[in-house]
This record gives sequence, structure tokens and C-alpha cells, in this order.
Amino acid sequence: MILEFFTYLLRFVVIILLQLLVVNNIELSSMVNPYIYVVFILMLPINMKPWKVLMISFMVGGVMDAFSSTPGLHIAAANLMGYLRSFYLSAATTKEDQESNNTPSISRKGIVWYSIYCFLFIFIHHFVLFFLEIYTFREFFSTLIRILLSTFVSLLLIIIGQLLFYNVGKKNE
Repeated sequence: MILEFFTYLLRFVVIILLQLLVVNNIELSSMVNPYIYVVFILMLPINMKPWKVLMISFMVGGVMDAFSSTPGLHIAAANLMGYLRSFYLSAATTKEDQESNNTPSISRKGIVWYSIYCFLFIFIHHFVLFFLEIYTFREFFSTLIRILLSTFVSLLLIIIGQLLFYNVGKKNE
């Protein structure tokens, strides 16, 4: 239990530092703002209680808000993503997955399942974040393009990270 806590704490610190020190400083264009910190929420165990996921989502969003000077935007986006995650996973995973301590990853669920899972929740996160940031629907289509571009770049970075740091060759079930 303690080892698991420190593993998640280390993963959290590394992902947040990577987001803040590397990804936030990459200037692709004004239309592309990738946020890879959402992978921390996406990789929580499938059987984790929904209230724990919401607490962790709140904490992750709060840390990002503190370092991004965006009061509450990341918290709102991360909490919605964390809230909807349990509903999706209960419908899209097997009973064995839901009873085990497995985490959603390419090595356990396959690249297609994982890509759909990540795309859906990254899109939800970015949709809420960017529309709260702009606070209007006047520029709906340009904001939607920004959401889609940022979602695809975030998804690409997350999948590359999965392929680099997780054992893809063998299924761990």
C-alpha cells in the first residue's frame, strides 16, 4: 500500500514537471496547447472508487491551476473528466478488469482501445478547458479547431510516452 502510494506520487511529480517544464514551453502555434498531465488521471486503476478519482482529479487540476494562473479552469476540466471516467470504464471494460487493480494502458488493453479512451477524455478535458478560458461561443469554430489540434497532439505525446515507458510486447493480465 505504501509502495503503491509512493509510486503514484512519483508518477504525479514526474508528469507535472514534464508538463510544466517541457510541454508548456513548446511553442507549436497559438492553436496547439497540449496537456499531458491528464494521463495521470487516465492511468488510475480501473477499480478505484469514483470519489477517490474525483479527489485526485481536483488535486491535479489545482496544481496545474496554481502554476498556470488559471483559477479553477483546470480543476473544472479535470473533475469532469474524472467524473465521467468511471461511467466509461464500467461500460468499456470487463468484469475481471473492474475487479483487479489494473490500470488502463496500451499493454493491457491494446492501442486501439487505449487511443479511443484517451481521445475521448482528452477531448472532454480540452473542450471544457478552452471554452471556460475563452468564456464565449462567439469563436466557436476556431476554438473547436484549437481543441481538436490540441487533443491530437496531446494524444500523440501520451501514446509515445506509453510506448516508451511501458511494456507493450506482453500483456500483463
